[in-house]
Amino acid sequence: MCIKNGSPPKGHPPSEALGTRSVFRLPEGCGKGSSWKVKVHQGSVFLAGSITLDITSPADAPVGEYRLSVKTSATASVGSSLGKLLLLFNPWCKEDWVHLPEEEERQEYVMREQGLVYKGSDKYISSMAWNFGQFEDDIVDICLKLLDVNPKCLCDPAKDFSARCNPIYVSRVVSAMINANDDRGVLMGRWDGRYDGGMSPTHWNGSVEVLRRWLKNGSNPVKYGQCWVFAAVMCTVLRCLGIPCRVVSNFQSAHDTDKNLTIDYFFSDYGVRPKQSPDSVWNYHVWVEAWMRRPDLSAGSLYDGWQVVDPTPQEKSTDVYCCGPAPVKAILQGHVDLKYDVPFVFAEVNADRVTWMVFADGSKKKISTDSVSVGQNISTKAVGSDKRVDITANYKHAEGTKMERAVYNLAVKRVNIPGENSNGTHDCKPGVSMKIVELTKPVSGKNIDLKLILNSNDSETRTLVINVNVQAMRYNGIPSSQIQTELKKLKLLPNQGRVKMFQTLSVSRPTRFNYHSSAHREAFTSQNKGN
Repeated sequence: MCIKNGSPPKGHPPSEALGTRSVFRLPEGCGKGSSWKVKVHQGSVFLAGSITLDITSPADAPVGEYRLSVKTSATASVGSSLGKLLLLFNPWCKEDWVHLPEEEERQEYVMREQGLVYKGSDKYISSMAWNFGQFEDDIVDICLKLLDVNPKCLCDPAKDFSARCNPIYVSRVVSAMINANDDRGVLMGRWDGRYDGGMSPTHWNGSVEVLRRWLKNGSNPVKYGQCWVFAAVMCTVLRCLGIPCRVVSNFQSAHDTDKNLTIDYFFSDYGVRPKQSPDSVWNYHVWVEAWMRRPDLSAGSLYDGWQVVDPTPQEKSTDVYCCGPAPVKAILQGHVDLKYDVPFVFAEVNADRVTWMVFADGSKKKISTDSVSVGQNISTKAVGSDKRVDITANYKHAEGTKMERAVYNLAVKRVNIPGENSNGTHDCKPGVSMKIVELTKPVSGKNIDLKLILNSNDSETRTLVINVNVQAMRYNGIPSSQIQTELKKLKLLPNQGRVKMFQTLSVSRPTRFNYHSSAHREAFTSQNKGN
């Protein structure tokens, strides 16, 4: 008796060489070179004319739908169909690259259909319930459809089907297919507050409706999503395919566009200057961690474990809007010269925020460096409960420690960033320092009390012009509206501190406040920015 299986793409027959077809025989000796196994189940009743077979697949078989057929005679030209078999990644199997040792974690990161997504700001973290719904009847078919319409499959289906044995490859494909920027992906992103022709991202509270709409729309994108929607839908797809994963929120998340591991702000002596760099810091950003081995990076298990995969379209990776899988262990150690997209994720959690003063001749002076605020309270749901777990220590050493700076400097060295003081820059310690402190918690529709603290480090009296600009910003750093401007003069005596109080109105829609303050005497003395 001969049994064969295959998962052929349309127009491309299954191939034993590519691992999408296997022929094996009874008894358990199997076919030549086959790693699939079959044996007669102990409960089979031969006299009743029935037989039950136990079929075992190899740990590295491509995931997907297989057709099973049997030939009872060596001379038979066509086998009888036994039906279909759906094969997924298996976190319970030690040989599978996604093997997760702890049963409690397998229940949380593979089997659990409900979870929490964290949003807000580093000081005011909130949670929202999310229905992943990976075991709804039609979701697995939708997930396989998503794989089948990805550009790699459309270009070379046989090669794509064969590569589906690899969770690194599959997670990267899913990362690209959740957004619709390059392909027939699931979600179209929008951050400008205008959601005509679709739903606001805040409408969604589960992945099932999003995925079903995508299929119903003929694999055209669902409108609209933002980072938490992208990440939560990706979590559903990965769990459905058998890859353990969890949703992670990073507060004060940097978006480094020029790969220099810094977020640069540029000012002139009259206050805020239009940005010369699209770098930004988001109140929060949400991505996915997927669990898998990384033998492509190390012969040992140095980079195995949690990997960042991010479907939100921010920067291209090998000409496609996807991100990861980036090993969390590599980010912690500053090993930014590894694939995939480790420098970008490293900057999200540990970039320095650098403020520059730009002069009329194009030269610039570094005013201040904030090496602490980026990457706060990195959070995910606890195993087996609805508690929030802070996993910041997985990504970086404690801020202010020598180890954290050593890792940052190593990362800078590995991405070959030129010195900050090159190309017409000047670096000096400002004579006046500033800090903006919130005295009251921001509440929608109510006033916010703020305190501006000025300190002089100079031996001379400073006559300052204080220019305060208050601007509403969306959570990803995009300006929303101007709220308040204020211009006043004051004198600051040598080595003296001074406090100025001011108040601004909040807005009713979900935003954050961005406070800009600058002070100058004649051309410029000092300026600073606080969020």
